[in-house]
Amino acid sequence: MLCESNEELNALVEEARPYAKQGKVADYIPALGKAKPGDLSIAIHYPNGECVAAGEIERKITLQSISKVISLALVLMERGEDYVFERVGMEPTGDPFNSIAKLEALGVAKPLNPMINAGALVVTHMIKGDSVEARLERLLAFIRELADNETVGVNEEVARSEFETAHLNRALCYFLKQHGVITEDVDPLIELYSKQCANEMDCRDLADIGLVFAMGGVHPQTGKRVMPDDVARICKTFMVTCGMYNASGEFAIKIGIPAKSGVSGGIMGSVPGKVGIGIFGPALDEKGNSIGGIKLLELLAKRYSLSMF
Repeated sequence: MLCESNEELNALVEEARPYAKQGKVADYIPALGKAKPGDLSIAIHYPNGECVAAGEIERKITLQSISKVISLALVLMERGEDYVFERVGMEPTGDPFNSIAKLEALGVAKPLNPMINAGALVVTHMIKGDSVEARLERLLAFIRELADNETVGVNEEVARSEFETAHLNRALCYFLKQHGVITEDVDPLIELYSKQCANEMDCRDLADIGLVFAMGGVHPQTGKRVMPDDVARICKTFMVTCGMYNASGEFAIKIGIPAKSGVSGGIMGSVPGKVGIGIFGPALDEKGNSIGGIKLLELLAKRYSLSMF
């Protein structure tokens, strides 16, 4: 995806960049701790093929929790709504993304939504295939189709770093397995999930994927329907209600764009019928969202009236 530099967008990036000093990179995953906290980049992709960008757009981003939206879309197509939502709920939690508390407190092990780690692990468990490799290839093929980029792949260093430090995710899996929600062995699932999160691209590819969701599942450049409109609608709704971790309500009020963040500092935005947005700013706030990225989206939404509300 070729993107033109945009003077107005550059000015917004530079206005938002100082906010990154208030955050820190996700060094609890050692490979992510190598990111430069002052980096900030954005790409905006329009349905007519136009793309504008600013900042360090060559930097690669691993999807991390942004991948939760993509894996959800895949299993909704493979399994159907009834199957998926019998096993994972649709409600926001208000808790941190890696919390185990609600699983215990509610008395049932069904995770409240697919955007928290417990729910995302259940969704990844649903990806069809008889091996980690086969299931990963299914997911990779879908991601490449969404991005219209065959070079997208897994950052093995990040995947390995995540696999080795995934103690809390393993705990979530064992809890879910104890209650029969997950039925496979835990380590292969953690391996698949770690590689899912370590899929790597730049913010231009991320904007391309965001645009497919924004356009109801049709890729404007290829003209191909990549997912049913209803799947895209469900995913965008989760992005509004749960996509920015436990800051989703405030984000919806201040910015009003369906969006999903990841602890790499990525944010994917999908403004229905209008644009796809990809952002990378690795300095995070205490909730795991890109500080510079959120400020940049806030400036952008106000300047161009992007809120859907």
